[in-house]
Amino acid sequence: MTHKTKAAIFISGRGSNMMALVEAAKAPDFPAEFVLVVANDPNAAGLEWAAAHGLKTFALDHKPFGKDREAHERLIDAELRGNGVEFICLAGYLRVLTPWLVRQWEGRMINIHPALLPDFKGLHTHERALEAGVLEHGATVHWVSSGVDEGEIIAQARVPVLEGDTADMLATRVLAEEHRLYAQAVRQVLADKFLTKM
Repeated sequence: MTHKTKAAIFISGRGSNMMALVEAAKAPDFPAEFVLVVANDPNAAGLEWAAAHGLKTFALDHKPFGKDREAHERLIDAELRGNGVEFICLAGYLRVLTPWLVRQWEGRMINIHPALLPDFKGLHTHERALEAGVLEHGATVHWVSSGVDEGEIIAQARVPVLEGDTADMLATRVLAEEHRLYAQAVRQVLADKFLTKM
């Protein structure tokens, strides 16, 4: 029987990567069980989908915390630990994490970024890729570090940039690869982690 690591998914919006991970986790040999979906926006559309699919959700609006990002994250961290979470997948979580939270979950937290890192860190990656005239674009799954989109790369997927592409067209093709890539990367990482524990 496959060992299943208890994992959480962090979202800020519709959560399409979360949906892809949850669907992938239905496979009997998938190494993670998603026990919690965390959002920093109580109106994130993905929360409704998660709840409808039987997932526990925790929405903690960051706005009342002002600039005290760590206070916000300490409450999230307590919720993670209270649910026995062992691993975190950031899936469109639009908050830069504090060094405090990164330290708590170092080596147990990954992110998916819609670009071929180290190129186009941060936001508006598709627009920037088109402006730069690159021939290839894509997505990267990486370990979370204290630098934004700077952690060690785990896996990448590439798509060609086509003549006449708009940012939306490119984003659609990249997102399809993200959905495939993220589940594959979770399998790879957790299989490796479990093997090293034995």
